[in-house]
Amino acid sequence: MVNRIVQPRSIAQIGLLVLGIGHVADAALAQQRPAQRTPAPVTEDSGSADIRQQRERELREIEDALRRTTTENAQLAAEIAQLRGDRQKLNTELVATSQRVREAEARTATTQDNLTRLSTSETALQRSLGARQGTIIEVLASLQRIGRKPPPAVLVRPEDIMQSIRTSMLLGSVLPELRQEAEIIIQDLSALVATRKAVVQERDKLAAEAEVMRIERQRVASLIATRQKQLETGESRLLEERRKIQQLVREAQSLKDLIARMESEIVSANRAALAASAVPLPAQNPALAAALAPGALKDMARLQPKIAFQDTKGTLSLPATGSMTKFFGASDGFGGRENGVSIETGKLALVTSPSDGWVSFAGSYRSYGQVLIINAGGGYRMVMTGLEKVTVDIGQFVLAGEPVASMGENPAGALAPENGTGNPVIYIEIRKDGVPIDPSPWWAKPDGEKVRG
Repeated sequence: MVNRIVQPRSIAQIGLLVLGIGHVADAALAQQRPAQRTPAPVTEDSGSADIRQQRERELREIEDALRRTTTENAQLAAEIAQLRGDRQKLNTELVATSQRVREAEARTATTQDNLTRLSTSETALQRSLGARQGTIIEVLASLQRIGRKPPPAVLVRPEDIMQSIRTSMLLGSVLPELRQEAEIIIQDLSALVATRKAVVQERDKLAAEAEVMRIERQRVASLIATRQKQLETGESRLLEERRKIQQLVREAQSLKDLIARMESEIVSANRAALAASAVPLPAQNPALAAALAPGALKDMARLQPKIAFQDTKGTLSLPATGSMTKFFGASDGFGGRENGVSIETGKLALVTSPSDGWVSFAGSYRSYGQVLIINAGGGYRMVMTGLEKVTVDIGQFVLAGEPVASMGENPAGALAPENGTGNPVIYIEIRKDGVPIDPSPWWAKPDGEKVRG
């Protein structure tokens, strides 16, 4: 599927015009010349001046046609430049906004972890203080005798208890044998007060991040809608392809079988596979690959990868933010081994493409939720399952970091862990010539956005 921005002409049309411009000029010249006219025979009475004038007219006609061709070429070049600029701007916004969403999701996950830890600490302190209720009552009894007022609630207003105990200690009204216990109680009460303040702060931070994510996700949705509108689509063709895809899904025995049949029987997937076969070859040595990698992602208007997938090792970001729960090669609990990795994400988490590539499949498959398969070229394919919604179409070229899907509220049936939290889970495989391989060499080392696991 070819990307198309709504402008005077689609990229496909412009390309055809450019390729056929010579034929257009020839046709124009042919129309301007008298059809099937046989030149008058030159006789002894025909002067050389007439022959010269005829040739000059023909030359002027050719020059006029060339000028028209040059003008149209310039106009087409300007349109292509404008289209390329628009595509670059849109892609830049998509990737940048997606990155902000991913960063907000990472901060939210960290804040949620902090909140869970603080809530656990608060519960432990409350239990500890509750277990020493008798000792606290003894300490506070002395305060009753001095102040003739009832002791404050232990776990409701710990600040009042601290103040009372400190006053009591200063007055010497606490029995010496209770002084040490009173100091321990004060420490626990102080920790409880600080913990409760921290809980309030983390909850405020969580609410603020939720608002940031809401706004940025709305922006991503708008940008995705704009991007998809710019794609060249034929509604009847799409309906027919979707019908075929559903039939293939019913008949496919495995993901490998599905990929092979998709790329041979579905026009858009076949076109994507052909485009993927033209990606650059791997670099001659690791040093050259490392030198090429930083600049490979700079051109936001690119229509194919700038370097081979093999050369992107150590540079790819995971498709979603979360905690890695299953690793390649680990036991799958059924006597086999994991062919990929699983990440437990936050609810409604954004999913971005780890690498450049063409969409070979996008749709539901058995109990794996929505499945997305990206052909990265060179025989490499990335398989992602457990998705709630896919926002790209088969045959579409996507950039590394571009939004391609989103997670739901719960894990897909086949990916739900036995003792999980109920959060959604995304499963990722990298396949080389149909065989799953260890994806770990491709992932970039965590930096600002860390995958916890």
